[in-house]
Amino acid sequence: MTELTDQLNKAESQRHWPAFLSLGFDKGEAKTRMHRMQFLGPLRVQRPFYPEGEVCHVYLLHPPGGLVSGDDLNIQLTCEPGSKVLVTTPSAGKIYRADSNGIAQKQRVDIEVTDSQCEWLPMETIVFDGAHGRLSTHINLYGQAQFFGLDVFCLGRPKSNLPFASGSVEQRLALYHDDVPLLLERQFLAADDPLISAISGFNGNLVSGTLVAFGLADPEQAVEQLHSLLQQQAMTTLSVTCRLNVLVVRYLGACSEQAQTQLRACWQQLRPLMNGTPACVPRIWNT
Repeated sequence: MTELTDQLNKAESQRHWPAFLSLGFDKGEAKTRMHRMQFLGPLRVQRPFYPEGEVCHVYLLHPPGGLVSGDDLNIQLTCEPGSKVLVTTPSAGKIYRADSNGIAQKQRVDIEVTDSQCEWLPMETIVFDGAHGRLSTHINLYGQAQFFGLDVFCLGRPKSNLPFASGSVEQRLALYHDDVPLLLERQFLAADDPLISAISGFNGNLVSGTLVAFGLADPEQAVEQLHSLLQQQAMTTLSVTCRLNVLVVRYLGACSEQAQTQLRACWQQLRPLMNGTPACVPRIWNT
């Protein structure tokens, strides 16, 4: 066993392709500036957009389009006081089948928001059969920070008759305010995990999604409005909870497009309650 472990550790050390992107934002005279961009490997930002004036819209680019064994992506966002930032991606993220050694594919996102506004709204992540994904998102909020976070997750490609029959994926989410933990989650799923088919688990659904909101002036009012929206539009695939002023909307169903549509509708409902401005849909979502 020790010899096999040593061989796997050696293979992993030889097959390690790091990529790094660090973005810093601050408040300019008329709009938020992206004053820092540092990168290593295939992670890029071409230029910021300003479809709503002072808010800086940024599209993260990963030209390979997905993660293979040995990939190790690290994304860092720092929003300084007074800045207003919306970050998204132009296409779905993919975690491809791992190599014969089962070497993991890793991605870590670190977001720091201080007395500012940040919206982290990437496209969905698709986990291919045989993948071994390790995904982590760590959010540090300070002072009067306002934050939206969106995550949609699809196991396999059922519409292409390519189920998630082997492999595993781990997701971690940590949200802190002034260094106090408010939301800590860890989910590890193997392809043969009984939780996927259990009624008390995923109940056979392969698509899950989460929208997190922090910084609402009246979270309970926001919950009531969302419940009204869910009833009006018969969004039976969604649930809404609020604890420690963190509002969480969860999706469980069979369609990543439906998950995005419904969770974005909730974001559009909540944004005016958060900062008094209507939601501005990134134009890349329409292409």
